[in-house]
Amino acid sequence: MGEISEIEPVVLYEQDIDARWASFSILVRVVTKNGAVAYGEAVPTLRVLPVYSAVKQVARLFVGRDYHDVLPAHREWYRQDFFASRSFESATALSAIDMALWDLKAREFGAPLHDLLGGALRRRVRVYANGWYGGCRDPECFAEKARRVVAMGYDALKFDPFTDSFISITPQALKKAEAIVAAVRDAVGDEVDILIEHHGRFDANAAVDIAKRLEKYSPYFMEEPVHHEDIEGYRKYRSLTRLRVAMGERLIGVKEALQYLREGLVDVIQPDACNIGGVTGSLKVSTLAEAFSVEVSYHNAYGPVQFAVEVQLSAVTPTLYRLESFYDFWPQWKRDLIGDPFHVSEGAVEVPRGPGIGVTVNEKVLERYKAEPREVEPTEEPVWVVRGTW
Repeated sequence: MGEISEIEPVVLYEQDIDARWASFSILVRVVTKNGAVAYGEAVPTLRVLPVYSAVKQVARLFVGRDYHDVLPAHREWYRQDFFASRSFESATALSAIDMALWDLKAREFGAPLHDLLGGALRRRVRVYANGWYGGCRDPECFAEKARRVVAMGYDALKFDPFTDSFISITPQALKKAEAIVAAVRDAVGDEVDILIEHHGRFDANAAVDIAKRLEKYSPYFMEEPVHHEDIEGYRKYRSLTRLRVAMGERLIGVKEALQYLREGLVDVIQPDACNIGGVTGSLKVSTLAEAFSVEVSYHNAYGPVQFAVEVQLSAVTPTLYRLESFYDFWPQWKRDLIGDPFHVSEGAVEVPRGPGIGVTVNEKVLERYKAEPREVEPTEEPVWVVRGTW
């Protein structure tokens, strides 16, 4: 019996960063009766207060339970929360706690998490860079920073060239977006994968026009070309374009993922362990993806605990494309929070072989950046774009 004695959401903040949606971090500390401690990570964005409260609520179900019983706990929360399949806050709270429980289980056995999940298929996980183009609004800036990213050891990078376009795109804005993509392709050459982030902002007509204009630059995928919930838009996009589609960061359940997979609407699915159900939900989506011959590229944009968890998941995922990485573009304190163990070389990071998720949260760093949960002020530039690019 490994009884959970305490679950506490911890909000961290220093100052707004280029990844403004991740300027706050929400870690979830799980403590057992015998004093073992582990952490998961939840999604902040504009919902710091609601997520903080959701963790407090979900914690009431878990405290007093055996941390070994991950699946029974999932089932019980699904029974209790009538809107679990529709609530982002409920999903991210459960996901964070799930991560911590798996970490506790693996540490108890003195094994890396990937061993409990069946064993590593790879010892190095290929990654792609994101968050590298803060402040860029013109082709020259994108090209210059893209060269730096490649010089750092990355051989794939993602970026959003659409500035302040939303729903539709004007001919002038499309021309500018093409110039940015052309400049990046010219800067990095043909051997580097370029990935085009749309942030789910367009209707199908605009997305199709974009695809036809950018196809010549051979992007590896087009991410969220239409709004996440627009199934008809995805069907139309699929019927009129030839580029690979990536999506999935806003999925909050395995049955939701199945709809996109079953209809053949996605080539690279991007579950996020912070809201798909933690390790448990990620494994389910990975298994579905394998059945449909779809690649997996975990969405990874919030913080170091998530990064460590998803490196472990990537190690055991059969159809892995690459893991998203903001790691080198976070403020140093986020890396220091886990001892800064990940270093990119030849486009990949090593999979840690230590117990659990392979990293330990530095409590001194955590205390230094601990902050009160508070409302986040919306601004003209949405929280979901890389800062200074709108």
